[in-house]
Amino acid sequence: MRSRVLLVIAATVLAGLGGARGSIVGNAGGPRMLYVGGVIGGLVMSVVAARVGVWRGWARREHATRTALCAGAGFLLAALIAANTLSSPIGPVLSASLVGLGAVLGAGAGSAARPARHVAR
Repeated sequence: MRSRVLLVIAATVLAGLGGARGSIVGNAGGPRMLYVGGVIGGLVMSVVAARVGVWRGWARREHATRTALCAGAGFLLAALIAANTLSSPIGPVLSASLVGLGAVLGAGAGSAARPARHVAR
């Protein structure tokens, strides 16, 4: 359970930072590039979040690609929702959690890399 929560937090924060950084860089190219830069930055950091999850043992190595793809899909959905609900703060804030949710779904149920500890009988 702890590994899932940490993966959600890491994916949400990293993708959000990537989206923000990408928007800042893209802003130099005009209003359209602001959005393009934000999406590219968020997608790149979704992949980084999946790699961090594997490195920290929150997801199994064999699920790394699926974790990255699902986190990226969550980011795209979150970006779509956020762009269409800019008039209220609730839409963009709540949609950010879709990245983490996607990462956890991609990692799979009970996918922590560390095996469970069993007591010998």
